[in-house]
Amino acid sequence: MFVKLKASAQHSSHISTKFNFIFVGNFNVILITHFHKKYVFITHPYKNSMRAQPFRSPRRSYYMKSLLFAFAALFILSTTANAQQAWELRRDEDGIKIYSRRVSGSKTIELRLLTQYNATSQQLINTLLDISNYSNWIYGNRKAGVIKKVSDHDIIYFTEAHLPWPIADRDLVTELIINQATQTAPLTIQAKSVQGILPPKPHFIRVPYSMATWHVMPDGANKINVDYTFAIDPGGSIPNWLVNMTIASGPYKSFVKLRDILKTAKG
Repeated sequence: MFVKLKASAQHSSHISTKFNFIFVGNFNVILITHFHKKYVFITHPYKNSMRAQPFRSPRRSYYMKSLLFAFAALFILSTTANAQQAWELRRDEDGIKIYSRRVSGSKTIELRLLTQYNATSQQLINTLLDISNYSNWIYGNRKAGVIKKVSDHDIIYFTEAHLPWPIADRDLVTELIINQATQTAPLTIQAKSVQGILPPKPHFIRVPYSMATWHVMPDGANKINVDYTFAIDPGGSIPNWLVNMTIASGPYKSFVKLRDILKTAKG
């Protein structure tokens, strides 16, 4: 005996959820399509047990119980998905697209930036390894220097950022790791904050967490496509209105200047 029912729900303006109720023998299988992912739940029609029972035709009350079960599962899935909000376009100018989102329940802010440069991957690598030159193109950077060179593609460095009033200045210790492209993966550059390397500095708030990742794909002989993501907990207290007002301006200015730097970079 095989019976199949369908239901759907519009959870929000951006979320479409579909339910497929399939009654097979002694069990019902609930298939939930949510955020383009499929989830499977198997329940017994009349008992919270997986023991075999004689098959009975679906009843309205049973269907409603199954529907409630599915919506309960949907609530759990939605809670998890909403913790990672959808990207919101903040700026689209001069070939640079910047998106942002917040991680619910934390101070972490995430950015994503997409752009293309007339440069090679090696030019970008050489520019990022030139730590002392960061103040010439990274927004707000007042000073940067190498703390330790682990290898040619692994460097620990510090930066000091002078930020506009009323935001207090920040400092950060970061490990930069470059993973060269392979046949199955693009060039990936990761810059992650590390703790316990330098003691706190007066007049600076130490950034507790940051993670920047560059995915770089060549596009022809002298062009690269950059997919850059950045997550940061800036520490301290910054008003939301000020974050919303400035969240895209700093990265945009940095990547515009980086374009100019790459024009004369070695590689």
